[in-house]
Amino acid sequence: MSFRSLIQDMKDEFGNISRHGLRSSRSHRAAVAAGAPRVASVVLGLADALEGTCWAQLPPELLREVLVRIEDSQGCWPSRRDVVACAGVCRAWRGIMKEVVRVPEASAKLTFPISLKQPGPKDGTLKCFIRRNRTTQTYYLYIGLTEALADDGKFLLAARKCRKPTYTDYLIYLDMGDMSKGSSTYIGKLRSNFLGTKFTVYDAHPPYDGAIVSKSRSARVIGLNQVSPRVPAGNYPVSHISYELNVLGSRGPRRMNCVMSSIPASAVEEGGKAPTQTEFPLGNLDSFPSIPFFRSKSARIDSAPAQAQDEEKLVLKNKSPRWHEQLQCWCLNFRGRVTVASVKNFQLVASDENGAAGQEHDMVILQFGKIGKDLFTMDYRYPISAFQSFAICLSSFDTKIACE
Repeated sequence: MSFRSLIQDMKDEFGNISRHGLRSSRSHRAAVAAGAPRVASVVLGLADALEGTCWAQLPPELLREVLVRIEDSQGCWPSRRDVVACAGVCRAWRGIMKEVVRVPEASAKLTFPISLKQPGPKDGTLKCFIRRNRTTQTYYLYIGLTEALADDGKFLLAARKCRKPTYTDYLIYLDMGDMSKGSSTYIGKLRSNFLGTKFTVYDAHPPYDGAIVSKSRSARVIGLNQVSPRVPAGNYPVSHISYELNVLGSRGPRRMNCVMSSIPASAVEEGGKAPTQTEFPLGNLDSFPSIPFFRSKSARIDSAPAQAQDEEKLVLKNKSPRWHEQLQCWCLNFRGRVTVASVKNFQLVASDENGAAGQEHDMVILQFGKIGKDLFTMDYRYPISAFQSFAICLSSFDTKIACE
């Protein structure tokens, strides 16, 4: 084949792709959620158009070797976008890439949107930060791209505060550009009581097999702009957060604990396992209509054994600080990740059976602290996910007159 013929074939191929891909303009919003830039999301929307090309017909052995090398060579964003782009080329590429890309628990990498619902790494932590916008009452979660306390980061999640007469909701989305009431990128929420002392984290998708949806006073609907019937987002309780009352005004930091309804207490033990969502449920397929990566014949959840769901639930409690006589303040070792003293700062560790922070679980699972006027760090690890960690940290922003 001559060079001119090759160029002409490429033009024809991309011409067909562009014509078939125009209907996928909405794909970038959900793909950007886990860090995929617009270029990668456009590729995701063009998967069907590439099915019949030569790229989709590579020998499986060669294709696997290529994708494995791409995965091994790209550890963080923005180069990570190439991995997402490969997953959107066609079904063959997508199937192999889904096998090659490991969950954050093993790889310490956030690649696809579902990674935000999966437990963090067992070895080390994922270092993120939260930006607060006081004017719009919105909060944005980013993953750091460098070792600096705060850089440009890669966007992960967004939350919007909605105050009601008797409670407050923090609605969490995959897209900072679409946080409307019927947004298709809604994935869960945090709800507080009237005093702001008790919170419940709701997941829009079942966190494990057999999860029971909670009855809620308001039903959220997703996919309002879709031709297909509207799909209600469920309210599955995954965490209950409570702050200890301080009616006498005794000095000291806030005291909080979190009961993780979807994670057994054994998850922090050697060989323990936490439920891991591997795909968004088929019932919520319309939430991501233009992202072929989410389309499958079945929705799977790699959960702990059935009997584990009846076990005692994991309880996280804030690590007790020590009083520093010279500085005259309460201190915790944040290992340089927190620079500003604030009542909002905390570290969460697993609790023992008696409810006290046990020495055998002294490892910090989630830490949150202030580094600027509207800038906070958030570091988390196994067995909780980025979504759960973000929701827990949002509870610290809420006003708590009875706890201070």
